[in-house]
Amino acid sequence: MLYESGAITRMGTIAAGNTISDYTSIEQERGNSLFSSLMHVKWRDCKINILDTPGFDDFIGEVVCSLKVADTALMVLNAAHGVEVGTEILWDYVNDFKTPTIFVISQIDHDKSDFENTLEQAKERFGPKVLPVQYPLNQGNGFNSIIDTVRMVMYVFGPNGGKPEKKPIPDAEMPKAMAMHNALVEAAAENEEGLMEKFFEQGTLTEEEMTAGLRIALAHQQVFPVFCCSALQDKGSGRVMGFINDVAPSPADVPPFALVGNKTMSYDSKTPASIFIYKTISEAQVGLVSYFKVYSGTVRAGDELINIKNATHERISQVFESEGKVRNTIDFLQAGDIGVTLKLKNSHTNNTLCAKGLNIEIDPIHFPEPRIRTAVVPPSKSDMEKLIKALHQIEEEDPTLIIEQSATLKQTIIHGQGQLHLDLIRYRIEKLYGVHMDFEKPKIPYRETITRSANEVYRHKKQSGGAGQFAEVHMRIEPFHEGMANPEGLTTKHIDVDELDWGGKLAFYWCIVGGTIDAKFSSAIKKGIMQKMVEGPLTGSNCQDIRVSIYDGKMHPVDSNDMAFMLASVGAFRAAFKNAGPQLLEPIDNIEITCPDAAMGDIMGDLQTRRAIIMGMDSDGHYQKIKARVPVAEMYQYSSTLRSISQGRAKFTRSFADYVPVPSDIQNRLISEHKEEEEDHH
Repeated sequence: MLYESGAITRMGTIAAGNTISDYTSIEQERGNSLFSSLMHVKWRDCKINILDTPGFDDFIGEVVCSLKVADTALMVLNAAHGVEVGTEILWDYVNDFKTPTIFVISQIDHDKSDFENTLEQAKERFGPKVLPVQYPLNQGNGFNSIIDTVRMVMYVFGPNGGKPEKKPIPDAEMPKAMAMHNALVEAAAENEEGLMEKFFEQGTLTEEEMTAGLRIALAHQQVFPVFCCSALQDKGSGRVMGFINDVAPSPADVPPFALVGNKTMSYDSKTPASIFIYKTISEAQVGLVSYFKVYSGTVRAGDELINIKNATHERISQVFESEGKVRNTIDFLQAGDIGVTLKLKNSHTNNTLCAKGLNIEIDPIHFPEPRIRTAVVPPSKSDMEKLIKALHQIEEEDPTLIIEQSATLKQTIIHGQGQLHLDLIRYRIEKLYGVHMDFEKPKIPYRETITRSANEVYRHKKQSGGAGQFAEVHMRIEPFHEGMANPEGLTTKHIDVDELDWGGKLAFYWCIVGGTIDAKFSSAIKKGIMQKMVEGPLTGSNCQDIRVSIYDGKMHPVDSNDMAFMLASVGAFRAAFKNAGPQLLEPIDNIEITCPDAAMGDIMGDLQTRRAIIMGMDSDGHYQKIKARVPVAEMYQYSSTLRSISQGRAKFTRSFADYVPVPSDIQNRLISEHKEEEEDHH
């Protein structure tokens, strides 16, 4: 498209590593797109912005942010391979965004090209609204002719492609071409009452009438037109641009877009300016580069806009048009256009910037939840700081990556979309920041609780030179739940119920009658309990949902102090916990797997080995949906396993469900592993 429109004077190739898109060294090394890139062409009377995105769902963040700002999606199918897994997976996102979509079947010049089969697969997977606008007359090595069923003409290309010669459709092809033409006429007429009447009267429509009808049909996802081409030989891309120019909805034609607060707005270049940042990258020597779409008004270099999220003022120092990595300065951009600016101080992906007085926020991009987690380890402690800085820099650019520094697990955990996604992050960190990192299995955030009540008396006594330490605590612990009755046989003087940082509660009841322990020691006792709840007695995991009642004790007029009572309460809590039916809880995820029929048995078999509970099955078009609850401990490297048992044709989403008791054999194993670890440590 760039070459055909004159935006560039020679076509790059993937093999030579000189394409306009896929310009980063890692993409050139791997030979495929890993990041989205922005380009544009001028064609007849319009400017077409092109966002080239990866086809792997591991890099879904790049696809989702591009879909957010695209007015039309152009899905490229390979004539030799048919509809591939990536296309099916990305289709769900196109559907969610309700993006008008055009299919282009490329590689028609490939000796294994099968246009008909690819078209059939597309209809089967994406529905009967998939309608061919063209088909190749002679696919394979000698490919040079396309029959166009909107214009009812045959395009014949010279050996170097480019602008074709228009010729009449051969008689033998007329019935096939007419059948396709009529299907398109019907689709165009269906969406416009006046056209429907004309169609019934005349039996056909003019090209102008068809264009008008198809524009409405495409904008409302009532038709998905299919084109064919050989990109390598530059045969057919001009017609695709012509169709985008004539039929694809411009920003003025698209339905109003969503704002935060259930409001909507339409593109309008005459109102005050607003822009939405859909992507942020960090470049050496340049700093932050912000890619944005103008949603209203006109944006010029020097404009001052306000970030709605954090109320900071941002000056747009320069405005650029982008051609891959090349950026050209321009004076302004209007509503509907996409551009680039540099060095914004407090603005990032998903932020809306507005002119003063225009207080709107564009509905943010909703990125998918991570599906895979791994712990990262630098080769040395001194590299840790460098590694964390590098990870946060990449997290800034990639909202589908989440960095978690877990104090409980004492690990740095990264959450991503798939193994390929995490491998790319490791590669980038090594290449760009010179830090080597290894992946290791992340620990599981278990929780500890109890199942019955237990009483304990604990005396802490220490006598050495000088002042001694003395404290005695009588403690009852019980499982805590909302609305439970006060402790039986005790007089409650004071109650504290604390929400714990990690979830669950601690209820602390002060039931001392007659001053056997001074109330001033209550906070030291509570502090001791809390200290033990952070690192529980079973496996050192956080404890939750426990009620502790302090009902008796002893103190000494000289030797009792806060420290003594804190240590006594730690001892009492530890001992009581072990007699109170201690229970380890594990986190469970809800997972939903979408897979083809053929892979279903193997996937179910694999889930069984992961202690999964199947919650339901459902069919969704050509796919089966499996809903299950799976322990997080069994989900390590699941995305790689699923990919291999389904040949890459299944996908899954996961979200945290709740904590449930661990089976007793696993609990015993975890307790003894923790014990060994403790002993090694000491």
